Amino acid sequence: MNRSQGSILIVDDNADILTASRLLLKQHYQQVKTTTDPHQISHYIQQFEIDVVLLDMNFTQDAISGKEGLYWLQQILSLKPSTTVIMMTAYADMNLAIQAIKAGAADFIAKPWQNEALIAVVAAAFTHAQTKQERDNLSRQNRGLNNALAGQHIPFLGESPAMLQVFNTIEKAGKTDANILILGESGTGKELAARAVHQSSQRADKAFIGVDMGSVSDSLFESELFGHKKGAFTDAKQDRVGRFELAHNGSLFLDEIGNLPLSQQAKLLAVLQNRQVTPIGSNKPINFDTRLICATNHNLLQAIDSGEFRQDFLYRINTIEIQLPPLRERVEDIPLLIQHYLSHFSQKYQRHLSIFPSDLSRLCQYRWPGNVRELAHSIERSVILSEGSHLDISAIISNTGATVTPSPSAQQPDNFNLQDVEKHTVASALAHFQGNVSHAAKALGLTRGALYRRLEKYEL
Repeated sequence: MNRSQGSILIVDDNADILTASRLLLKQHYQQVKTTTDPHQISHYIQQFEIDVVLLDMNFTQDAISGKEGLYWLQQILSLKPSTTVIMMTAYADMNLAIQAIKAGAADFIAKPWQNEALIAVVAAAFTHAQTKQERDNLSRQNRGLNNALAGQHIPFLGESPAMLQVFNTIEKAGKTDANILILGESGTGKELAARAVHQSSQRADKAFIGVDMGSVSDSLFESELFGHKKGAFTDAKQDRVGRFELAHNGSLFLDEIGNLPLSQQAKLLAVLQNRQVTPIGSNKPINFDTRLICATNHNLLQAIDSGEFRQDFLYRINTIEIQLPPLRERVEDIPLLIQHYLSHFSQKYQRHLSIFPSDLSRLCQYRWPGNVRELAHSIERSVILSEGSHLDISAIISNTGATVTPSPSAQQPDNFNLQDVEKHTVASALAHFQGNVSHAAKALGLTRGALYRRLEKYEL
């Protein structure tokens, strides 16, 4: 006969009751524990992850009030609210049954019982326990997701051949559940690439959970990734859902994976092999179905040679490898990125700014050592500091020691020289139409060819 998974604790001062109920229920459930001492309840619940408790109403000889049972019922529910409790008594008192159910008991059974009746009551209690556990898990997951998913989604942009190749790889890899390793310098958009993989997958409607492994201390590593139970350590005020469990059926993104010490690599390797995590303070493993995406700016092959990274761990996480190019190797994308972030931050800070084509050209010549992240932060800073209707690029790379001066076209000519006036007018038209040559040419009353000749003449 197949036995259902689950743990039962029977608490009664009558040893014969314990023996009889244990022999009966052991035929149907994998783990049945018994005790005559209600003071041992806490130990059993914490040690064996008890799902259902059969609790006697009275433990003092000749007692019939049921107060003891109600007291221990409250202790159980305080210790582990998801536990389902069935109250037992030799006195089928309806008022006592009502009190017990109002206090949180799931059901009530009178002794002596028919075996079929006890089996039915316990089966119903397990169904109730499963429902409560699913509800509690959903509540815990929602709390964790509210914290983990904070922030706005940022689009992953690019039109250069290098980025088109990246997009092609993402599209192919996204259709699978293969583990992904994303490599690239800091600021190249590794998290955006990971989100793009997730959005291309069949898990797109599930959670995407990210963890910066470089910021997770060794002492919090297991709690952060695997979770912990209430009371597992001093600051464990409530259960915490680990990131693997939060990302169940979705994708888990581990950034800065190259910073992991060898001890943590070993723990992660075991988890990935077994597809199970065990929260701190629990002995009950949790299965997970999570798509793993990792990223690093480290050279992991060199780290393996120096003994700082496990080769078997690398094989586990890089079924498919995606290399993101630095911004200096995809200069064609810089105007697109600048216009995107200029529009985004102008809207955020309620500004109406455009950029002179000559200033855009100058920013394309900068090497952007901090890649897209530096570009985005620089545009945001300039939007905040700029005065007037045009982006002042003088502050964009001032913190690098390089000097970028405002474009001469940004200054209204202080003379009536026709060439200076024409240069200013052409630059202003281009700025107004955000670099759209066709629109600017139409507004100036010129053909596209004529406008291009003036752009070349004035080096705009």
